[in-house]
Amino acid sequence: MNCPRTPCSGVIEDGYCTVCGLAPPRSTELASAVAAVSPAPTEPPSGSTTPLIPAGSSRGLTRIGGGLVHVPPISMADPSEIVLADPSVAEDRRFCSACDGPVGRSRNGAPGRANGFCPVCGHPFAFTPKLKPGDLVGGQYEIVGCLAHGGLGWIYLAKDRKVSDRWVVLKGLLNTSDTSALAAALAERRFLAEVEHPNIVKIHNFTEYDGDGYIVMEYVAGVSLRKLLENRRADNGGRSDPLPPSLAIAYMLDVLPAIEHLHSMGLLYCDLKPDNVIQTATSMKLIDLGGVYRMQDRTSPIYGTVGYQAPEIADTGPTIATDVFTVGRTLAALCIDFRGYQGQFRFDLPDQQDVELFSRSDSLYRFLLRATARRPEDRFRSCDETAEQLTGVLREVIAGEEGRPVPGTSHVFNIELSSAIQAPDPRTLPSLLVRADDPAAAFLASLPVGDVDEQLAALDAAPEHTIEIDLRAASILLDAARFDAAEERLAEIPDDGDWRTDWLRGRACLAQDQARIAEAHFGRVYEAVPGELAPKLALGFSAEQRNDATTSSRWYDIVSRTDAGFPSAAFGLARTRAALGDRVGAGSALDRVPTTSSTFVEAQLAKARLMVHADDGSTPDREAIDVAASIAERLPLDDKRRAELYVDVLQGALVYLQAGVAVNGQSPEVLGRPFTERDVRFGLEEALRSLARHTTSTAERIALVDRANRVRPRTLT
Repeated sequence: MNCPRTPCSGVIEDGYCTVCGLAPPRSTELASAVAAVSPAPTEPPSGSTTPLIPAGSSRGLTRIGGGLVHVPPISMADPSEIVLADPSVAEDRRFCSACDGPVGRSRNGAPGRANGFCPVCGHPFAFTPKLKPGDLVGGQYEIVGCLAHGGLGWIYLAKDRKVSDRWVVLKGLLNTSDTSALAAALAERRFLAEVEHPNIVKIHNFTEYDGDGYIVMEYVAGVSLRKLLENRRADNGGRSDPLPPSLAIAYMLDVLPAIEHLHSMGLLYCDLKPDNVIQTATSMKLIDLGGVYRMQDRTSPIYGTVGYQAPEIADTGPTIATDVFTVGRTLAALCIDFRGYQGQFRFDLPDQQDVELFSRSDSLYRFLLRATARRPEDRFRSCDETAEQLTGVLREVIAGEEGRPVPGTSHVFNIELSSAIQAPDPRTLPSLLVRADDPAAAFLASLPVGDVDEQLAALDAAPEHTIEIDLRAASILLDAARFDAAEERLAEIPDDGDWRTDWLRGRACLAQDQARIAEAHFGRVYEAVPGELAPKLALGFSAEQRNDATTSSRWYDIVSRTDAGFPSAAFGLARTRAALGDRVGAGSALDRVPTTSSTFVEAQLAKARLMVHADDGSTPDREAIDVAASIAERLPLDDKRRAELYVDVLQGALVYLQAGVAVNGQSPEVLGRPFTERDVRFGLEEALRSLARHTTSTAERIALVDRANRVRPRTLT
């Protein structure tokens, strides 16, 4: 099957896409439908600095981040040229592998020892390579030199003399003189050879040499994320220069499916960090599987890196939650100057106000807070969920950086079906999607729409009662304004941190004009799913309901600039900007409603009226009148609505002319008439009489004719 993700052009083979490397979305049918209506990638607007590059282009990777981010290409060096001429470990990077204490340090002017025993726990340490060029390991792998030093010792480049002299990498697995223990360790780790994923380094073999065990891996040509950061620092005069957030997120989105694949095999990666992710010519790859851990294992040693490991790992051992923690820490290390990440901020993030990126991108900050929460139960529950939310954050970041919408789909909310045009309306908020893995999903999909009590009776008779049944019942009761009954249903749901109960309670409070309480509920939803736009729209509704135009405008701006599929946000932004006295900004907000939207005409009508009428009674300027007139001339309207709009525009023009503002240099016409008070009055009279002919109310018709008579210019008789 073709990959359902837009704009990927790959096909699904062995469960993964040949181009983007991702597994199909949980709901392939939904993703295919979205792909069918999603616009093809286009050139970004003028001034954009991150163009979309066609797939297959040599200008850089395009598949990373779902094709949303252009990734600069890297130069590939000859493997034999990257071995270390003088392999050594700097003293400040020498730590005991058992207790993490500093070892091998200088004392009294004498250089530190590269080999010895930890002065704290007595564990041996060795920072000199055990293998030298020319050594033939396992009778097959000829050592060329050292590439780097890791937590388990040196990493070596070698040639596989039995398989076409291919390049391979050897990494130490166990350091012991006990041959039986070595054999057992090698046998136990052979499960790693079964790991097959395009974003994970391939394990070729396991071997031993001189009492030490080694993993033999494919050689991955590329640059580690750690090296990319070091290069940026060097190019910046030795000052920290983190990756752009969109690029850092895109890298992590390429890594998350690989970790999810390990989890699906009952394995945990344990040691995610920038050093262990390499950018190749075509993708990102996880390297160094030496720390991979079986989920049911409770006896093997745990490998990880200070500053990335979760606080509870010593008590719980590796878990999915500890892997999610390393994802958040790695992303933070990529996109901010993360000083103190191994000390003051070993398990925490800096305060939001202290990091410019966090202040600018609240959603990214919220994402990192949840991924690295102190309590494991507060983190994302899987790498799939992590990726879904991070993708939403990426769309928002790109929209903010480039000024273009980046629409997407949601796995937890249904799309908005209608719009709140005049005022925030909780009934127009997106509805909850049923979780596909819930036993009641098929039953709910077939539930007919009808009388409220009939639907509730059908739900109570469901063959299996799950949380989805109660959520649907509560939603039906909310739509019927039966708020007490809805709360009774929600109270039956176990308090296990499911944010969806907060979503429904927030809707109920908003419908009952309890904006502050609603805001608290929607705030918790936002914390749980920071990549979703729906809670941000709801927060905008809540702030507007309590007359906080500044706050609501901020939320509406985020939603409407990211996805034009939320026209409620564009209308809300226009209302709040107008309330703040920003007439031009309000009009620009309505331009965010696309021509394909069913509310496009309403948006343009609203913009035209905003241009010529202000709540504060101020006089419209000439440019605004021209904008409104242009809209009136090009919109496809029936005769009545066109007459209404002509009346509004010409009335605004008359106010402008009566204010005595000079018209020199301006267009000489408005709606086809000379821009003079006499001609504008004649035009307004004609529009009023036309409108009177299309009204069905006698009283209204008389009022319109009277108004036409009053506005008619005086004539001499």
